[in-house]
Amino acid sequence: MNLLRVDGRRVALTDRGEGPPVVFVHASGMGAQQWGATLPRLADRFRCLAPDLLGVGASDPWPDPDRYALAVDLAVVNAVIDRAAAPVHLVGHSFGGLLALLAAAARPDRVRSVAVYEPVAFGVLRGRDPEGLASLDAAITPAFLDAQSGGDEAWLTAFIDFWNGAGAWARLPEGRRAALRATGRKSFLEVRALSAEAPPLEALVSPCPTLLMAGSRSPRAALGVCRVLATGLPNARLLPFDGAGHMGPVEEPRRFVAAVAEHLGLHA
Repeated sequence: MNLLRVDGRRVALTDRGEGPPVVFVHASGMGAQQWGATLPRLADRFRCLAPDLLGVGASDPWPDPDRYALAVDLAVVNAVIDRAAAPVHLVGHSFGGLLALLAAAARPDRVRSVAVYEPVAFGVLRGRDPEGLASLDAAITPAFLDAQSGGDEAWLTAFIDFWNGAGAWARLPEGRRAALRATGRKSFLEVRALSAEAPPLEALVSPCPTLLMAGSRSPRAALGVCRVLATGLPNARLLPFDGAGHMGPVEEPRRFVAAVAEHLGLHA
């Protein structure tokens, strides 16, 4: 485990393997440990760099319990990009996928390619996928955005069940629920910030070759985002994961690694 300093805060970084650098950006509340089954399968061909975003894992706590700023997490991603000695490939899941797309759009000269699984780029739905937007609005109710209860057990139950189906929170092992409780407040802040002002499609456009992955069992809004991005980004392709859900990278790591490895090989 390595430590980076980003704006005076400590960021834990997994750095293993040799070869072209690949930066992995985890989903909300997951930490770099989410790539535990992914990195060993790629580290023989690539240098794999996976940070714990602030407020997660071994990194410093999120600095403000009442406010989220995308710029803070993007600064961490950019610091890891700078750590690499060459242009990087970016791989992200869910919230990490959104951060990867934003980083690529801002620094295309430092990014060779992007591979993302269901990025939460919900801002692209407006004016392009009204049905997907309606399904999202039905889930993000005023109660779900309440600052007093945001991140608590009831909130986490609704959050996890939205992404993975009714009863998903209850089915999680207690150790995993405990880890999500520890990061629940930051996850809530992310959701609230994106519901108020999600980046539009224009903020995500880059010339980087982009692989978009989406599970067929995932929420309607997540599938809509990937379809919009597949047509809205200039160099993107959509790869469906039939039978998979939102947690495809964790639940089906061999399938996920195979898709990512093929993509990296094409653009190395």
